[in-house]
Amino acid sequence: MDGQRRFAVIGTDARLAAAGRALARAGFAVGGPEQTALADYILLPLPLDESRTPLAELLRAAKPGALALGGKLSAQARQIAAEAGVELVDYFAREELILCNAIPTAEGCIGILMAERTRTLWNSAILLAGFGPVGQALGVRLAALGAQVTVAARRPAQRALAESFSLRAVDLARLEQAAPAFDTVVNTIPAPVLTEAVLAALRPGSLVVDLASKPGGTDFAAARRLGHRAIHALSLPAACAPETAGEALARTVCEILAEREETP
Repeated sequence: MDGQRRFAVIGTDARLAAAGRALARAGFAVGGPEQTALADYILLPLPLDESRTPLAELLRAAKPGALALGGKLSAQARQIAAEAGVELVDYFAREELILCNAIPTAEGCIGILMAERTRTLWNSAILLAGFGPVGQALGVRLAALGAQVTVAARRPAQRALAESFSLRAVDLARLEQAAPAFDTVVNTIPAPVLTEAVLAALRPGSLVVDLASKPGGTDFAAARRLGHRAIHALSLPAACAPETAGEALARTVCEILAEREETP
């Protein structure tokens, strides 16, 4: 259709495919990488990994005035875009997408816990490190299933928020002291918090699920040495609920464009 705005969707995971379908339903023309030179908008993966996405080559092929949108952008990605003369927007800087993304992340984590444990979540003690959007989404869902959730958080406001949800809370600085009461830990903090000392304090054969972005917050080598099962569960929305995650991504992209007064 003449005048119809066009997206080039870069990437092959199911979340991006779902986002492309949602953008098409919103009235955009949607194609793959072969449409880059014709596209008004270039939708890049989440997270944007320059080692897997030929970003410089793609953006050099973009037409003048094209807008690229990606998630969790690095300084290198921004530099590449600047050198190519293409505006690059981080859609994962948007709070609405962060909150929506936390829901399938939490559900995916619950699926892992149920598959990897031999007991119900009901009446189980779960240690949750971090209480940002993912920690909040996960904590309340675990509690709804009857788990006894203890949140380890650095900021007093986060601990107070956890307690307002009827969860227990401890200072993150006391994580090692709290650890002996648990055989199941979930980390959401992208910093080294599950150190060898903390892992050594857990019950033998504990399950550790790390949801934080690479490199995570767990000393995985130490976990293996200590006999724990440690899982680095990345990109759960794309793996567990790609349709929901893709639709949320498309909604956020449409909001970004609406704020720029750009429509299909």
